[in-house]
Parts: sequence; structure tokens; C-alpha cells
Amino acid sequence: MLKIKTLAAISAAILLAACGGEAQETAGSASAPAGLNIDKTYIVATDATYAPMEYQENNQVVGFSHDILDAAAKSQNVKLEFVHTPFEGLFAHVDKGDGDIGLASITINDERKQQLDFSDPYFEATQMIVTTARNADSIKSFADLKERTASVQAATSGDLILQDLQGKDSEWIKRFETMPLAFKELESGGVDAVVGDSSVVAYYAQQNPNAKLITLVDPSFDKEQYGFAFKKGRNDGLREAVNAGLAQIRADGTYEKIYRQWFGEEK
Repeated sequence: MLKIKTLAAISAAILLAACGGEAQETAGSASAPAGLNIDKTYIVATDATYAPMEYQENNQVVGFSHDILDAAAKSQNVKLEFVHTPFEGLFAHVDKGDGDIGLASITINDERKQQLDFSDPYFEATQMIVTTARNADSIKSFADLKERTASVQAATSGDLILQDLQGKDSEWIKRFETMPLAFKELESGGVDAVVGDSSVVAYYAQQNPNAKLITLVDPSFDKEQYGFAFKKGRNDGLREAVNAGLAQIRADGTYEKIYRQWFGEEK
């Protein structure tokens, strides 16, 4: 009887080992489009022009968003490669499968959720107006931009809310490929204001004190949640791993540590 039990136990162990090996192979197999391939290096398409969230130093992508996604992925043994991709084509890039994840301080909204899937939110922001002393008395709210020139990064939330205010075909909206170019247009006197995400606007103003930029947030501006983007209905396994990673780094204090490194204060 003892021998029979021992033999049964050995057989069960062999069966479990075989099943475990098969499950591991499936998890790491590229043949499962909705699964997670732990042997693959996933491509992160990022518009690395958005300091301090994501930008380039020495041809390497750095920034808060980069560090958060990188830490979340590493906690789940997911390998990533970050590739600079202009924001205007980034959604299409992910949709076509040329990139597995989109990272560009992307605000999660209903319109974008029609096209892409998103991770859980990883950062909260709002829009911010920046102007100069010459316009400080006349620009004190978002409504004051109704008939004023303003620069934005094309296709961003700042672009969209200005279209709502001035009209989609407004000639007063000047669009640029990057936020630094939008700021330079303000500093050269080409526009009266810039509208952009608060994290980026505040950082730029702080880093350029000689420009003497004035920032303000209108009470009408909604809070925005940033998320990482995925091809709709396809990379569910990868998205779930990123979500699990985000939860883990929040729980173990890694998120807070990264936040303090970039913003110098607790969230």
C-alpha cells in the first residue's frame, strides 16, 4: 500500500511538472496574441519631448513616466525598449502594432478609449495656462483666451480645449510638434499664451526663470488621468501585467520614491 501511494505521488509530481512546463511555455509563447510573452522585449512608443514626464538625455529616454512604467514592468519580469515616436502619429503607431505600449503623458478620455485600451491611471494632472508679464493684466482666466493667440502641442489636451473655446478652425491656435517649440513661440512674442499639461508647463517655467513666465490654472479645467496605451483588444496580457506592476510599486513604496525624485515632494 505504501509503495502504491509513493508511486502515485511520484506520478502526480511528474504530471504537475509537465503541466507547469507547458503553462510556462504558453506564457512565454508569441503564439498567444492576448497572452504575455516573458521572452519578448516589448516596444514602448514614446514622444520623448515632454520633460519632466518623458524626454531624452544622451539619446536615452528618461523622465517620471518612463521610470514608473519601467519599474512596473520590471516587477513583473517584463522587458521593454523605449523608442521615440512623435505624438501626432503615436496612436496610429500603437494601433498598427508597430509599438506595444504608448507612453506620452496620455490623458485617458472617452474618445481615446474608442481607439485604444489603457492601463490603470498612473498620474493626475490638469491643463495650465502660461503667459508673460506683457499679458498678465489681460489674461487671468481661460475665457480670456477666446480671441487671443495661443500655442499648443498638436493633438494634445491643450489643443482640444482651445478648439472647444475658439472653434476647431480657429486661426489663433498655433500648433507645434513639441512643447518646447510652443514655449519658444511665446517667448519670442509670437503668441499671447501657451496651454499645456500642468506637469510640463510648471516644470518648464521652473527651469527657465529668466523667461519670467506666469502660470495659472482655471477653475473650469478638469482633472486628467494619465495612462499607458495599448492596441485595442489585443495586448490584454501585457496590459494586465502593467496594471499588476503599477499596483505593486504603489504598495511597496517604489512609486512614492520615483515621484519624490522628480517632483521633490510626496504625492
